[in-house]
Amino acid sequence: MDAPVAVVLAAGKSTRMKSELPKVLHDICGRPLIEWVLDAVRGAGVKRIIVVVGHKADLVRDALSGADDITFALQEEQKGTGHAVMVCRDQLEEHNGPIMVLAGDTPLLQGESLKTLVDAQQAGAACVVGTADTKANFGLGRIVRDAGGNFVKIVEQKDATPEEAAVTEINTGCFVFDNQLLLQALEELQPNNAQAEYYLTDCPAILLGQGLPVQASCTLDIHEAKGVNTRVELAAVQRTIQQRIQTELMLSGVSIVSPDNTWIGCHAKVGRDTTIRPF
Repeated sequence: MDAPVAVVLAAGKSTRMKSELPKVLHDICGRPLIEWVLDAVRGAGVKRIIVVVGHKADLVRDALSGADDITFALQEEQKGTGHAVMVCRDQLEEHNGPIMVLAGDTPLLQGESLKTLVDAQQAGAACVVGTADTKANFGLGRIVRDAGGNFVKIVEQKDATPEEAAVTEINTGCFVFDNQLLLQALEELQPNNAQAEYYLTDCPAILLGQGLPVQASCTLDIHEAKGVNTRVELAAVQRTIQQRIQTELMLSGVSIVSPDNTWIGCHAKVGRDTTIRPF
């Protein structure tokens, strides 16, 4: 079996960011947002990454050009997440192993969480859907299970019944598929939804309908699966990552007098017994 491959979706515009810069290139503590996602992907054991680009594709390519493990696929028209994976078909046809698919705007993801999904898929599942539980579920895809607790389907907010809309287990947008089975499922996708798009989220139900095992794994923390769509959300994520940076430094022997009034870039090197004062 081949080592896991990842497809990272980064073709969208920055509409809600009110920005000309692609969303995945906005800065978080000294690095483009997408690089935090790529760190998590690599931490899960992925050796080859395909980044799907679209809006201002050249800027994203240039920003990531120094990474030897990244190739690119162009999604000229944004026709949904399923379509985004379809444009990678030529690069995936020979791959026999797990394929991870996730969004490029979730910088709080952790490699350990993604590795859990990969391990579950390699244990025999055709697909593992990464899920989280949250009451703040508006706008998120709901996980529908049967009476026995088994996965049935993912329903998007705009297509959900009132009962489905009340479900608190949500799709985080992180999937691990058997690659060859995913390529077959993509051929059956239809844009039969309110957005008239090809939803990757329909693929697990397609595989289930073929009698193949599909799991919904509620192993992700809702905070790490949080996407960035606005500058307000960008600032919130940056606060979380800044806290991680400072915590790591303090545990290594650095004194930070007022963490709330200190900002440290991710590339900074600080020696033991250093004291960092406010501002």
